[in-house]
Amino acid sequence: MKMKLKEFSIITLGVLLVAVALEYFFIPNKIAAGGLTGLAIVINHYIPFISTGPLVLIMDLILYAVGFMFLGRNFGVKTIYASLSLSIIMSFIETFLNPQAITNDLIIATIFGTIITALGMSLVFHMDSGTGGTDTIAKILNKFFHIDIGKSLLIVDFIVTSLGAITFGINIGLYALLAVIINGIAIDNVIAGFHLCKEVTIISTENQKISRFIMEELERGCTFLKGVGGFTGKDTEVLYAVLERKEFIKLKQYITEVDKKAFISVGEVHEVMGEGFKEI
Repeated sequence: MKMKLKEFSIITLGVLLVAVALEYFFIPNKIAAGGLTGLAIVINHYIPFISTGPLVLIMDLILYAVGFMFLGRNFGVKTIYASLSLSIIMSFIETFLNPQAITNDLIIATIFGTIITALGMSLVFHMDSGTGGTDTIAKILNKFFHIDIGKSLLIVDFIVTSLGAITFGINIGLYALLAVIINGIAIDNVIAGFHLCKEVTIISTENQKISRFIMEELERGCTFLKGVGGFTGKDTEVLYAVLERKEFIKLKQYITEVDKKAFISVGEVHEVMGEGFKEI
């Protein structure tokens, strides 16, 4: 129960960041940076009496219906929660807070809006969720036309940014396209940072103590490998473990205490699957 509450809290925080980026950077500057929100910005220009929040909600509901028809029950509870929360938070901000552009400089708005959006989306994706919307269209294109999901999303975002360019001018359209590109790169890097671990190889005369520390104090597994010293020709034990960054800091401090002559090799691992980490 606590884990579920934590997951939904993080999703809510991520969605809130996305809503803030949209309402204070993108929407006031007419930057239609792909997705349903970008399409809502374009539609709002032609139908100004319907604000972007309700437009996103309406389109989400339509896409849910289309998704159930063409894809079946292929929607997770967290994804539905995230997409509806985004629409509700946007509507709340528009109704009660009267959002204004923090900056009218398109470069600053594009960069900071995209960074905040990418951070928010990364939190959502990190919880194995999504925001629905154009993801559904991409899945339909993938199922019936066998187009990769990534390419499908790119096609949809390109169409939306093209509509934005037609509606608001080529200059703003190019900024929107830049936002789409930066967003994709930033999300990949932020998500990679969430999963970044340390691969540690240790040669020490105190490997038994170190292995117990890893298993008992850090509650991680480790493996003994058989090695032969290149200079000495003697058999030696090599200790191997994969740890989270904060765990590695504790291990390094411990090794400093028990064996200052230990040899430690450390590498970065971008994804780990198995017990104690991500499920296979």
